[in-house]
Amino acid sequence: MPIAYYITHPQVRIDANVPGPEWGLSDIGRARTSAMLDQPWVRSIRRIVSSGERKAVETAEILGRHIRLEVEVRERMHENDRSATGFLPPAEFEAVADQFFANPYSSIRGWERAIDAQHRILSEVDTVLGTDDAADVAFVGHGGVGTLLLLSLGGREISREADQPAGGGNYFAYDIRARRVVHGWRPIDRLAQHRDD
Repeated sequence: MPIAYYITHPQVRIDANVPGPEWGLSDIGRARTSAMLDQPWVRSIRRIVSSGERKAVETAEILGRHIRLEVEVRERMHENDRSATGFLPPAEFEAVADQFFANPYSSIRGWERAIDAQHRILSEVDTVLGTDDAADVAFVGHGGVGTLLLLSLGGREISREADQPAGGGNYFAYDIRARRVVHGWRPIDRLAQHRDD
C-alpha cells in the first residue's frame, strides 16, 4: 500500500521586509522537523518532492539528510500566491484567508484564486505519482495548498474547515492505489494517537 504523505513546513522566521517565499525555518521549526525524524512513518519514504519556497526546501532537506534521499524541487508546488498584498499582520491575514477559502472562484485582494491553487497543486501531485506509484513519497509544502489538496483528494468542497492546525508542521496520508485519504492532519512531531481523524 504505497502512501503519499503531504507535510507542511513548521514555524518560520517572519520578516515583514522579506517576501514570504524567502522565509526560512525558525529555531522552533527546525526543532520540530528534527523531532519528526523519529516518527515511524518516516522510515518508509523513498522519494521526497518539495515546493521551491525556502521554508519547504529546508524542511525537505532535513528529512532528506536523515533518510539519505535527494530532494526533488517542483516550483509549481508553491503556496497560494499572496504577493499582491505582501505581508499582512496576523489578524488581517486570517480574515483574508477566511475569504480566500469561502470564495474559491474569486481573487481576494489580488491573491491567486483558491480553485486555481487547488488545480495547480493537484496537477503537480498527479504528475509525480504518475511516474512511480510503487513507493511511499513525501511531498513537502504549505498549509494553504495542502488543505486544498486534502479537500480534493477527499472529494470535498473547498472550505476552511479542513485547514491544518495553527503553526504548521502537520501532515496527512493518502493511499495512492486505493485513492483514499488514510488520515487527516496530524502533527509531524507527535506519535499518532489511535483514533479516527
